[in-house]
Amino acid sequence: MDTIQVIVLAIVQGISEFLPISSSGHLILVPFFFGWPDQGLAYDAAIHIGTLLAIVLYFRVQLFDMARAWSRSLTHREHTRDSRLAWVIFWGTFPVCIVGLLFSDFIEKNFRSPLLVATTLTLYGILLWIADRFGRRQRDEYSVTWREGLLIGCAQALALVPGTSRSGVTMTAGLGLGLTREGAARFSFLLAVPATVLAALYEVWKMLQADSPIDWVSVFLGITLAAVSGLACIHFLLRFLQKFGMLPFTLYRLLLAAVIVYVFG
Repeated sequence: MDTIQVIVLAIVQGISEFLPISSSGHLILVPFFFGWPDQGLAYDAAIHIGTLLAIVLYFRVQLFDMARAWSRSLTHREHTRDSRLAWVIFWGTFPVCIVGLLFSDFIEKNFRSPLLVATTLTLYGILLWIADRFGRRQRDEYSVTWREGLLIGCAQALALVPGTSRSGVTMTAGLGLGLTREGAARFSFLLAVPATVLAALYEVWKMLQADSPIDWVSVFLGITLAAVSGLACIHFLLRFLQKFGMLPFTLYRLLLAAVIVYVFG
């Protein structure tokens, strides 16, 4: 990849990872539209590390409190709202781990088609609007039960298919369960942490096992740009949702799907 491709894809990842518009779909579509070679999942994994850093930095206080409370729940059997949320995130991570281990290679080889991305953009975009329009929007992330966390985790597993949007489908599930827009978004971001760590470690391991050389300059540049753009996006999104809801993102997904069908259909 040349430097322009590295920069563009890193910024695209930083923005689209947190907006409910599918980062994986955009990482497939951008090279198609610009005539670039597919960057491969190794670089995708690297820039996912950047967006992971963005989440950890933005939610550092809440994550620290959750980790400390979770540890005390193990050693002293003390349960607080932070420890309960940490356990919910723990249980909610299992579905994507299981599905990823069983089907990640199949998805990587067969699910990187623009027309498939158009289909998932449309379907899950409509579901996102329905959940936002008819959800009760009365609860925050601390009210999520372990069963509800497991259900949202199952929704997260669907996002292994490009075009679905991990943040979008988990926000849809959260809104459907009665979370506020901000609560659904915050839970979605927190749920991303362990899943992204595990996925990144797996992809980095595969990258190191491969015989092909690694362009470490591009990798570290991509991580940095994805982290910076991701931080800005989280800050923007949590405020944007309170005023405008999910409709703009649904309309964007439908418009993008129409463009994809026109260009590649």
